[in-house]
Amino acid sequence: MATVANIYLIKDLSRLSGHSIHTVKFYLKLGLIHEVGRSPQTHFRYFDDTTLAALAQIRALRKERKSLAEIQQLLASREDSRPKTQDTRGDTRSPVSSLQSPVSVAA
Repeated sequence: MATVANIYLIKDLSRLSGHSIHTVKFYLKLGLIHEVGRSPQTHFRYFDDTTLAALAQIRALRKERKSLAEIQQLLASREDSRPKTQDTRGDTRSPVSSLQSPVSVAA
């Protein structure tokens, strides 16, 4: 049975992670975190539990006095070391990249 991931708006992600909306947007711009989709009607960004976990990891690394450049390298190296999964089309993707498809919301 497939599990359903939690989906968050940026305001929910901010509240749950303890980061300001401004900081979340800044991390998006730097590429430290990624949205999993956007609403075609409202263009709202959607995030999931992997983004929430990444923000917790970023906070922990910042407490260790790591720079954002160091954090970016650490996150990139960890994503490269993740096991690849194969979807039904035969594509090899990391679990995070398979979530990059747009999320549509029924009106």
